[in-house]
Amino acid sequence: MIVNLQTDGWEIIYHRAHALLAAQIAGHWDLGKRTYRLYETIAAIAHHDHLEKEWEDDQLTEAGAPLDFRLEKESPVEKLRQHADEALYQGRWVAMLISMHLCFLNQGKGEDNPEMAEFLKEQKRRQAQWQAELEVSPEEAEQAYTYMRWCDRLSLILSQRQIPAAGRKLEITSGPDGRSYSIYQLDDGDLSVNPWPFSCDKFTVKVDACYVSQLQFSSNDELTQALKEAPRKSLAWTLKKSD
Repeated sequence: MIVNLQTDGWEIIYHRAHALLAAQIAGHWDLGKRTYRLYETIAAIAHHDHLEKEWEDDQLTEAGAPLDFRLEKESPVEKLRQHADEALYQGRWVAMLISMHLCFLNQGKGEDNPEMAEFLKEQKRRQAQWQAELEVSPEEAEQAYTYMRWCDRLSLILSQRQIPAAGRKLEITSGPDGRSYSIYQLDDGDLSVNPWPFSCDKFTVKVDACYVSQLQFSSNDELTQALKEAPRKSLAWTLKKSD
């Protein structure tokens, strides 16, 4: 989960909600830009964080605060493999992109972990197989995944409230066209992306957030119950093309 400290407690955004926010962003992408199997790619974006189940495992820091995803322990390889396998139920294209995402997140971890090294090799083999079966080149698959990662990154920037003040630009990441994109706040409080990659000049995206006032919890069960009872509200961001 994404945990933001507030003056009166914690703002918590579930990872699945963040993934849905990324899919909303993806849905506004300019269709004139070449994006392979767009709707299946958006499905992969919406489901890429289904590995994260905030109601399982320990979700507390040592101090008893809600655990932000950046502080979580490395996921067991078997859990990663299960996530990759379950993605195949939606189709090979979705499974390929989810597999590529798992490899991206865990790249470099195989050097000291033989089990992880074997998992990464296995996923690379499966990706190559699916690309051959779907008659898509590695370059085309990489372009689609870059688009997925771009939307994921922008969703995280919004969810983590990382937009700089005073109109300063923050790099998102390179897009599927190889160009570098930045986001910044306009004078009226709305946001803009440069260069503008979307199909319309203005749109709004939203995500649900939970709010808990208790700063520390004695157990994961206590946190889980507090989150079930916590008030929720929608966070909204309007993005528009700058003149």
